[in-house]
Amino acid sequence: MKQYNKTLVFIAACIGMSFFGISMLTMGSVLPSLETKLELDKLQAASLVTLLPIGILTGSLVFGPIVDRFGHKVMLITSCLVVLLGLEGIALFDNLSLLRFSIFLIGLGGGVLNGETNVLVSEISSDEEKGAKLSLLGAFYGIGALGIPVLLSLLLKSYPFELILQGTAAVLLLCVLFCCPIGFPTPKQPQGFPVKEGVKLLKEKTLLLFSFILFFQSGLEGVTNNWTTTYLKEVTNIPNEQALLVLTFMVAGLTAARFVLAVLLKKFQESTVLVASLCLAAVGYVLLMGEPRFLQAAIGMVLIGAGLASTFPVVLSYLGQKYKALSGTAFSVALVIALTGNTLLNWLVGILSKEYDITLYPQLMIVAIVAMLLLFRFAKNQHV
Repeated sequence: MKQYNKTLVFIAACIGMSFFGISMLTMGSVLPSLETKLELDKLQAASLVTLLPIGILTGSLVFGPIVDRFGHKVMLITSCLVVLLGLEGIALFDNLSLLRFSIFLIGLGGGVLNGETNVLVSEISSDEEKGAKLSLLGAFYGIGALGIPVLLSLLLKSYPFELILQGTAAVLLLCVLFCCPIGFPTPKQPQGFPVKEGVKLLKEKTLLLFSFILFFQSGLEGVTNNWTTTYLKEVTNIPNEQALLVLTFMVAGLTAARFVLAVLLKKFQESTVLVASLCLAAVGYVLLMGEPRFLQAAIGMVLIGAGLASTFPVVLSYLGQKYKALSGTAFSVALVIALTGNTLLNWLVGILSKEYDITLYPQLMIVAIVAMLLLFRFAKNQHV
């Protein structure tokens, strides 16, 4: 069995997770520049945006069995290169079809990296440290996610967005080269794809219960990112530029909390941390009710980000402990269900805002948190 250095492997996983953060925020960051450059109408711009989640869903669906069969190294490096190709495509192509393909590649590579890096860290960590390690890994999602918008905001006045993306890709390529000589854990199912075992996982109550916690978690994150500015615009007097700034407080809260959780999850039970965190998020949504001022809304978003930070690390820690032999496939199932929740909850809020009132948004998010707490109670009983 080939030996590997856990620290170097963890660093490689953090690099991969940063790539996923970059892939999630790149499209929204460069879309205004693309619209201006190519004179896109709203329909053409929407056709670009929709390809990112399609790519992420595809990547989340396929990575698990492939990782269990072939291992981590080739998958991680290839997926990073796929994201880089997508970034270069956005910078270089003027053709709309090639741009769509580039955006799909960014989503595909990001979707694989999200699942693959979580499986990798779960695999190299003991049961006692899984939650803490996965939380620290998740913090690098926030670093990547904040990186592109910050770079563009600082440099866009002096340089074209294409040059900024190409410079970013060059730096990221050095990160990929760092990963190349590192030894990784061997495949868990080298004899073939675990098809029968994978199908059996779909009948596992514990896996499904934990996966539906992520269904609501992913939905909460997606809805909060997509609808908070609309909500604040309609129910408050907060200027649009300040409402956009409020969104960054959620990502900052989530990123900072995951660094703190890397310590807390070593000292406290994972279940205690998760319940307390979700209650904190609920308080954040309460602060958004009514007609909050900018400071109140900003504090609310920090609490929401910090409160939602523990769910993925804790849930994936439980799944990694229970399904060690097929962790890739189990994580793939869980993440596909999570992404489905993101899509469906965003659709539900869109319908409610059109047919009823966007002011229901914070209350709906609190209902989702209550559902997560109930599901966690049942899932934890199944897990024991």
